[in-house]
Amino acid sequence: MRCCHADFALDESSDPGFTIGMPTFTFGAGVLAEAGENARELGLRRVALFTDARLAAGEHVAKVKASLAAAGVDVAVYDEVRIEPSDASFRHATRFAAEGRFDGYVSVGGGSVIDTCKAANLYATHPAEFMTYVNAPIGAGQRVPGMLKPHIACPTTSGTGSETTGISIFTLTSLNAKTGIVSRRLTPTVALIDPDVTRSLPTNIVAATGFDCMSHALEAITARAWPRRLNPAKGVSRPVSQGANPFSDALGAQALKLVGEFHVRAVRDASDTEARTEMMYAATLAGIAFNASGCHLPHGLSYAVSGLARDWNVKGYPEGKTLVPHGMAVVLNNPSVWRHTAAVSPQRHLDCALALGADAKGATPGDAGEVLAKRIIGFMRATGMPNGLAELGFGEADLDALATGAEPQYRVIRNAPVDVGRDDLVGLFRSALRYW
Repeated sequence: MRCCHADFALDESSDPGFTIGMPTFTFGAGVLAEAGENARELGLRRVALFTDARLAAGEHVAKVKASLAAAGVDVAVYDEVRIEPSDASFRHATRFAAEGRFDGYVSVGGGSVIDTCKAANLYATHPAEFMTYVNAPIGAGQRVPGMLKPHIACPTTSGTGSETTGISIFTLTSLNAKTGIVSRRLTPTVALIDPDVTRSLPTNIVAATGFDCMSHALEAITARAWPRRLNPAKGVSRPVSQGANPFSDALGAQALKLVGEFHVRAVRDASDTEARTEMMYAATLAGIAFNASGCHLPHGLSYAVSGLARDWNVKGYPEGKTLVPHGMAVVLNNPSVWRHTAAVSPQRHLDCALALGADAKGATPGDAGEVLAKRIIGFMRATGMPNGLAELGFGEADLDALATGAEPQYRVIRNAPVDVGRDDLVGLFRSALRYW
């Protein structure tokens, strides 16, 4: 097979194919009420419903529980999910899942909730020492040996795309850095994507998760092209994320157009139903896109930022502990990355800037990185994001530690369109310290 786009031309060493995986998903206002019908169709009689303490008493969980009860499904609620989960919180959730002997799972929440549910389902279904399935080289990176129990994912934020992916991210406490577990078998069976949930989202959550969505799409399009993927595995061994491909290009581009038009509106006005609905749809498209292609440097760098930040908290997120929202950690590295990578594929970077609504009149290929970076900086300023890593308290003295935290993120860093070494990582973090 040879795709028409020159970026995807095959050579003798190329994998001749790419594989797309996603759940069956339903998108539309009010579809959370269809949880029971879907559970009954899957033959579920007793499920674990994963959520967090803030959502547990809210209307979205109540709607899902009522639907499950009406379908005759027994429900046990686990509401101890940690926002930005860790290996310890994954283990705690796994004990609940293993002891409950459930025949299926339902998650109602953001990416932290859905990822925790994926991990609990995995370890309860295929018990193993915790590091067995964790990405190499941090963990053993062993393949998931069989199918998991059915999982109905009900996202309540508009950005992570976790309801569409085979990826579960957590902070490994011993390294104080994020890593994850990746397997097509982690992908939820069904996703119920209800834009009504966004009406009650706080402004800062809409801003951060929207930037996560944006970066998913940008990274999907600018990732190393699938025929030049470094992992030689093919067939059933082909990885979940395989590099940029025509499918991820199409979904990523549409997601960027929606972000460019609706993100700022969704942040500024909670009553703007159109904007919040379109951002929910953008998150779904971007989630499918990056699951197929993989993320790269912005996410790889963000994990070190999240792990090393001190004394930082954002209104709308759990109080009392340092927490850098994932989408914030990701976007703070975006402009620095695009200025670095654009020379390899300037037209792709320029196309991304145009999709986001940038004015690129007269721009040359050499301007692509700067045009894209400036457009993103404009979004950051319009939505109240920090002015680079320095505003989080990082400085020149922290660059070495940040690079050390990012280096083990092989899964994403090696998916970048350019090879990067330690000196490059230090330089990228330095460039991200301040933008205006």
